This record gives sequence, C-alpha cells and structure tokens, in this order.
Amino acid sequence: MKGKKMFELSKEEIIGSKKDFSRVYSKGRSYVGRDLIVYVLNDEKCNGKIGFAAGKKLGCAVVRNRVKRLMRETFRLCKKNVKRDCALILVGRKNLTNAKLDTVIKSFKELCRRAKLEIKN
Repeated sequence: MKGKKMFELSKEEIIGSKKDFSRVYSKGRSYVGRDLIVYVLNDEKCNGKIGFAAGKKLGCAVVRNRVKRLMRETFRLCKKNVKRDCALILVGRKNLTNAKLDTVIKSFKELCRRAKLEIKN
C-alpha cells in the first residue's frame, strides 16, 4: 500500500486557485518543448503544487481533457524523480493532441532536465 501512495496525485498537490496560476505564469520561468511548456516558480506559498492547462486552441473539450489526462499521468509517473520545492504548471501544445504517453514522458523528462528539476537517483 505504501508504494501506491507514492504514485498518487492528491488534491493538496494541485494548484486550484486562479490567483496561484497567475502567480506562477507571471513570476515563474518557462521552459518550452515540442509537446509541453513547463512554468516553474520557487515560491513558499505554492511549494510542491502542480497545475495543468490546455487552451481552446488545442481543440474541443474531449481533446483538451485527453491532453490534461496525459499530462497528469506523466507527472504522476515521474513525480518521484522531480524536485518538489517549487510550483509547476504544465501546458499542453498542439503536438500533444496526437501524442502517446511514452512520448509525453520523454518530453517532460527533457524539460525537467533543462529546468534542473531532476533528482539524481
């Protein structure tokens, strides 16, 4: 049961308020990849929290929800290797609408490496 908890994504870990999203967007640093954009903010108020965004340019609600599910699953699987002393927002890009999970994971790991968010194992 303890191993399962490591992979869960709880409500406390997710950025919920528009104010927190705006803070990360405006004061955070962005890292752009082919499939994703990652915003990173070192702020005590939002430490360890993550948000997911998919704009209307990506397509209808079904497509946007699939993109957000892909990003959530990617983070859920990779979170044990990501530093948790900052707030993150993952934003989906057009390439993500047709992407597979392994591609998204690879892209996320590359952005984490560039943002120096990886934990060395």
